[in-house]
Amino acid sequence: MAKVLIIRLSAIGDVAMTIPVIYSVARANPQDSFTVLTQSFLIPIFIHRPENVQIIGLNTHSTEKTLWGVLRFAFALTGYKFDKILDLHNVIRSRVIDFTFRLQRKPVYRVDKIREERKYLTGRPPKTIRPLRPVSARYADVFRAAGFHFTDTFVSLYDEQHPVNDTLIASMAGEKKDKWIGIAPFAKHRGKIYPTDEMEEVVKALSGQNDVTIFLFGGKGYEEAILDQWEFQYPNTRNMVGKFRLDQELALISRLDAFLCMDSANMHFASLVGTKVISIWGATHPYAGFYGYKQPYDLAIQADLPCRPCSTYGNKPCHRGDWACLSQITAEQIVRKINDYLNKA
Repeated sequence: MAKVLIIRLSAIGDVAMTIPVIYSVARANPQDSFTVLTQSFLIPIFIHRPENVQIIGLNTHSTEKTLWGVLRFAFALTGYKFDKILDLHNVIRSRVIDFTFRLQRKPVYRVDKIREERKYLTGRPPKTIRPLRPVSARYADVFRAAGFHFTDTFVSLYDEQHPVNDTLIASMAGEKKDKWIGIAPFAKHRGKIYPTDEMEEVVKALSGQNDVTIFLFGGKGYEEAILDQWEFQYPNTRNMVGKFRLDQELALISRLDAFLCMDSANMHFASLVGTKVISIWGATHPYAGFYGYKQPYDLAIQADLPCRPCSTYGNKPCHRGDWACLSQITAEQIVRKINDYLNKA
């Protein structure tokens, strides 16, 4: 039996993308134990995990904020006597942890960040873009390099053994009598956020349909204030910010008929619970390998511009200065995409 430490500290979406791989590997290798090291606030997304998967949390915003704090934490981890270290992050913090185990002569396996390929993909035109190896596949490469045999068996965080609690859903959202659409209009970086005024037009159009209830998702503060205003202005629209725990939100998302969001963590949350996502892409691109797990590519909405993609994470300034990759997508186009999907589903 091998004791395995898996390291993926951030970002939220990247951590979420580890779950299908980790759960598949753990179920295929029940004799081994797997411990995931991640940010403490992300522990709730690892619900219904296999019995041989444990989670350890750390906080890089407080106790483990400095490299010395991470190093101190890492030396404490060595007491767990792990046999193999799988670094799915491959950044300075995770390498510090790797270092402490290398001192004990433990084998360390790291994910390939394919930095050169991503650099070309996001470079200035002229360029020919092609799909890069998906992040989830590169995570799987690490496990196979460490000697684990498995196939992708993950479908959803909810299954026959762990069904959705419909009583909980009813208490959160009421009885489902029509189409439920989730909308998460924000992302971490400017290059991934559809213009707020245009997104409001999307909410307005969808809320005017008789057979639709809209659930809005976002963060505290500025995002919550905007979503509160939309809830007040438009019928059949509910702001879910701050109402429920993350694991409860996942249950609700699993019951949505469609989820409109950016290239963001919400896309990956929906993917984990089997909900189809209509995603809007600006500076980033599905070809970079961060597309939602098993999401159909024809549900991605993108502007056809030669400068796209210009960023892996959406955090770079616009070369043109006008964010045409987002502004050229119309609200009508988005509403039509959602309705076309719902009518076919």
